[in-house]
Amino acid sequence: MTDRREQGFTLVEVLVALIIFGMIAAAGVAMLSFSVRAQGATKAKLDDVAALGRTASILSADLAQAIDRPTRDEAGTRLPAFLGEEGGAVQPMLRLVRGGWSNLDGAARPGVQKVAYRLANGTLERIAYPMLDGAAPLAPAALLTGLADARLRYRYRGAWSDRWDGANGAALPSAVELRLTRSDRRAHRLLFLVGSGHVPARRERSPAEAPGGPI
Repeated sequence: MTDRREQGFTLVEVLVALIIFGMIAAAGVAMLSFSVRAQGATKAKLDDVAALGRTASILSADLAQAIDRPTRDEAGTRLPAFLGEEGGAVQPMLRLVRGGWSNLDGAARPGVQKVAYRLANGTLERIAYPMLDGAAPLAPAALLTGLADARLRYRYRGAWSDRWDGANGAALPSAVELRLTRSDRRAHRLLFLVGSGHVPARRERSPAEAPGGPI
């Protein structure tokens, strides 16, 4: 005759098994949750790095192709070809005219474009204009989010200034410095050369290079 105790599990054994299963399930959920959070944080970081790279590329392209072409706003007021302020509190903080505007659809428009940059609600935005003179701006395009501050400086003939309006006789600066402060206090410093406004440093000629000098 078979002992009835060998036909199943005791209540204690079942409870122990349930506790072990619960611990294993909780550990698995914790690991899965950590993996999901880590993946989300990594994606957010990569997206932020990519956005910073795109912002630098767009600014570099605009500034490298800056040209001396004054414009007029919607009210007909004459504006300098390149107008830059120090910080994002001024709207816009940077306005310029750039060449090399691609015309893929063959529209009746020039190959130059007026663009502006501003800091709005912690987001660096680029604003484009359909026409150089008298046109209202298009909808702004967000470039970089999570900013606490943005500061610009302008270099010309070895000196930096906090504002540029062409009053010193030169339409364009040689270079632009952009300092970005993120909401988490991280800081970025970006430097850009400005198209035809870049004045190369003069190099003294050696006696061999001087006119009539030794060969």
